[in-house]
Amino acid sequence: MSEKMKVSSNPHIRANTTTSSIMLMVVIALLPATGFGIYNFGPRALAHVLITVAACVLTELGFEFLVKKPITIGDFSAVVTGLLLALNLPVSAPLWIGALGGLFAILVVKMLFGGLGQNFMNPALAARCFLLISFTGRMTTFVYDGVTTATPLALMKAGENVDVLNMVIGNTAGTIGETSMIAILIGACFLILMGVIDLRVPGTYIASFVVFIVLFGGHGLDKAYITAQLAGGGLMLGAFFMATDYVTSPSTAKGKLIFGIGAGVITVLIRFFGGYPEGVSFAILLMNIVNPYIDSLTARKLFGGKK
Repeated sequence: MSEKMKVSSNPHIRANTTTSSIMLMVVIALLPATGFGIYNFGPRALAHVLITVAACVLTELGFEFLVKKPITIGDFSAVVTGLLLALNLPVSAPLWIGALGGLFAILVVKMLFGGLGQNFMNPALAARCFLLISFTGRMTTFVYDGVTTATPLALMKAGENVDVLNMVIGNTAGTIGETSMIAILIGACFLILMGVIDLRVPGTYIASFVVFIVLFGGHGLDKAYITAQLAGGGLMLGAFFMATDYVTSPSTAKGKLIFGIGAGVITVLIRFFGGYPEGVSFAILLMNIVNPYIDSLTARKLFGGKK
């Protein structure tokens, strides 16, 4: 029987594009942020990337071997999960923490729910939140140029000034892959041009975020402050690389808009009214959880069907 006649979990085969080719393009798009992170934080950042990616790939391989399922590491989805998780780690964290996070992401969030297409939330973000809750001190300690320092978002939350240009370039404290807004946008443009993602989710996410910053940030239309909020933390990385995940984001046009707006509002609420200066990971995960309801509410009605 032809492979195209088999019924399988989403994402379904709709064109000649394969899951592996899409995932490979995501890996390529993440290379600018990864390369800058290694340049910015040194060889230890590279070690985090290699260990975390290896943990994800080996966990998927080991699980499928033990339960005698087809080996799927060739679709590069485990590589994408490991790379995204590594880019969400502070370089000062112990090297084993990425391996533990990779194990949790693949085994608990992905494979125990049925594998690719069955996970109800983004594995990399779920693992980051798991590590953040379990090892708060290690996950919130940031070192830059050999000095332990606060992130720009933490400084802004405390009412201090930040260097906006350095935040856009990436010469600041933060996780390995979130500091350079320029590097992230280069990768995002590649994905958009290749047709891997569209702008509905990231566009509405960023737009709603800016609107609520203007309303509740206390700085009005201050362009420097808005730019700093956009460049700070994992907003750009999350908006373009994690909120756009095919499996855990809506499949309808209206649903994508609702998803993006919801993520933007939750991010602002956490940043400005919560005790944590960042909110991207939790915002996207919360929207992942309600995603099935969004799809159900925005699904197109069949012609001639009952209400």
